[in-house]
Amino acid sequence: MMQSNTVRLPSGRVIPALGLGTWHMGERKADRAREVASLKAGIDLGLTAIDTAEMYGNGGAEEVVAEAIAGVRDQVFLVSKVLPHNASRKGTIDACERSLRRLKTERIDLYLLHWRGSHPLADTVAAFERLKAEGKIGDWGVSNFDVDDMAELKRVSDHCSANQVLYNLGSRGIEWQLLPDCQRAGIPIMAYCPLGQGDLVGHPAIAQLAKKYVVAPAAIAIAFLLSKPGVLAIPKSSHAERVREFAKARDVTLDAEDFAFLDREFPAPKRKTALDIV
Repeated sequence: MMQSNTVRLPSGRVIPALGLGTWHMGERKADRAREVASLKAGIDLGLTAIDTAEMYGNGGAEEVVAEAIAGVRDQVFLVSKVLPHNASRKGTIDACERSLRRLKTERIDLYLLHWRGSHPLADTVAAFERLKAEGKIGDWGVSNFDVDDMAELKRVSDHCSANQVLYNLGSRGIEWQLLPDCQRAGIPIMAYCPLGQGDLVGHPAIAQLAKKYVVAPAAIAIAFLLSKPGVLAIPKSSHAERVREFAKARDVTLDAEDFAFLDREFPAPKRKTALDIV
């Protein structure tokens, strides 16, 4: 199956199907230079969709991103998220403005509700639409929304531009319904933890395919996701050399035999299961 190196948003904007995450960045000052360098290495390689959140490092990850994108902001597709307890109408707007200040930018390209909370979706969506009208965000979406959540959201608005969920070879539950539903609706899936919790890179089956394609195991796990239409993978590393390994996933085209092998090792779901969240 041929993979796509781009994903199209409902707005028509086309972005790279392989980006970078920033979870756990900005937590220690001693790591900052290395974290910035890893993001810069990714941007130089075309991994220009950068995902962050106000939660990560209590805003520290956004500050790391700001340093990494300085001077190249227009080359980057910037994603951030509002915490559920901030997601009232006023709270969402205030949170976005704090993120903009930390990111040292005037616009977040895609702004997500991090997960479901107690505030009504209608209030959060109203705030998103106001921020969009004011040019402070380009598009909005959600994260950690399962099938029922997406159905409820659709009753509020048809303007959701992405759903970011946990998805990797070891966690394929979304393939039963959520992924095909989003594909039919033209809503991209952003796959966080595409390497699991790092455990997939040590799996013998993935190592076998990595040897076949002469790439690091991480590239195989990512290439599997890139083969899925409408899926954007956001692996994370604070090491530039690992980021360079991620980028090689774009050059791997898994064949039918590879997919059959992976299906045996990592079976696709046979029923609806609860959405995995970390």
